[in-house]
Amino acid sequence: MKRLLCLILILVLSVGLLAACGKDPGTAGGEGGGNEPAATPEPTPEPTPEPYNAQLLTGYEKDSSYPDNQRPVAIMFNNLIDARPQNGLSDAEIVVEIKVEGGITRFMGIFDDWSDLDKIGPIRSARDQYLKLIMPWQMLYVHDGQSVVVDYMVRDYDYDEFNLKQVGSFAWREKDRYNWAGKTNLATEHTEYTDGEHLADYITDQGVDTFRDYGESTFFNFVDYREPARQLSGDEVTVAEQVTVQHSSSYRTRLTYDSSLNLYYMSQYYGKSGYLDTIDQNNDQQLAFDNVVVLFTDIYTYPEYREKDLQYVDYDFGGYGYYIYGGKAERIRWVKGVPEQALRLVQLDGSTPYEINCGKTYLAVVDLDEFNNFSCEALTTSEG
Repeated sequence: MKRLLCLILILVLSVGLLAACGKDPGTAGGEGGGNEPAATPEPTPEPTPEPYNAQLLTGYEKDSSYPDNQRPVAIMFNNLIDARPQNGLSDAEIVVEIKVEGGITRFMGIFDDWSDLDKIGPIRSARDQYLKLIMPWQMLYVHDGQSVVVDYMVRDYDYDEFNLKQVGSFAWREKDRYNWAGKTNLATEHTEYTDGEHLADYITDQGVDTFRDYGESTFFNFVDYREPARQLSGDEVTVAEQVTVQHSSSYRTRLTYDSSLNLYYMSQYYGKSGYLDTIDQNNDQQLAFDNVVVLFTDIYTYPEYREKDLQYVDYDFGGYGYYIYGGKAERIRWVKGVPEQALRLVQLDGSTPYEINCGKTYLAVVDLDEFNNFSCEALTTSEG
């Protein structure tokens, strides 16, 4: 009997021990589940990138002050030596220089916001080689007078609304102005100016349509402002710390690289005086650019306008050129075509878009006859 009670007691203890071993000691109430895997945390979603929202003329990101969906203005500047220094060119996002009649050049400054411009000028007349660059973008075009070819283009392409030629309504003359040499009593064509207030009043009075939605389009193909600037390298890249662009024997522009600021500073040829800094008389600052773009093509006199020496710039077939940035130059190609088609830079394969870095740009369109006078060089110690 005693042995039987012992066996019963051992059996009861064994059953209790087995039950205890089936419990999770860390779980209240003795329930199982201790061997189940821990819950996987939800992955943190990647932040949605801000949409690409670049400025039309520089490729930088638009800020709250940017005049979104507003047509830029392109203004013709006199560049005769007696007319220098100009006013307002340092505010332009793009400065274009091309040869006109007599071997001289003019500047076209392109501004994304014309409403608050300081004094601009001296203003000069329009030429079709400039109009063809801005026509695809339907920019406002400001000038005093125009060639007969521009007359035809404005009529044929229905551009009259954006062709702001009634200068008497938005400009004034400063007959007592002085030039770089301190000379006064200048020729009348060296004395005409405008500003943002006069332009805005004229545009309002004339009911000019200033709205245009450019979407994500930009004048050049710019490197995405959310990415680092592109550094030039490869077989087609050469040193370009001093760049000389010759438009004719008397009109030459030099761009000198400042590595501390990563900018190219402009100077121009003044004959016996050599190269002098190109200064904006509004602020006494030398013109400076992030990018330099030099494009070569045939330029010759219109056969039917030989007496006026009007220059025809051949945009129809494209050509070769150089993109210059950061002390280096890279050989590129460019295409355009008919006036309604925008200028595009492409890689040497002739089709792949070529990107330039964000910033202000000096754009030169140069006669192929001057190709051998174009140079990109290293700065010597004395020049540096």
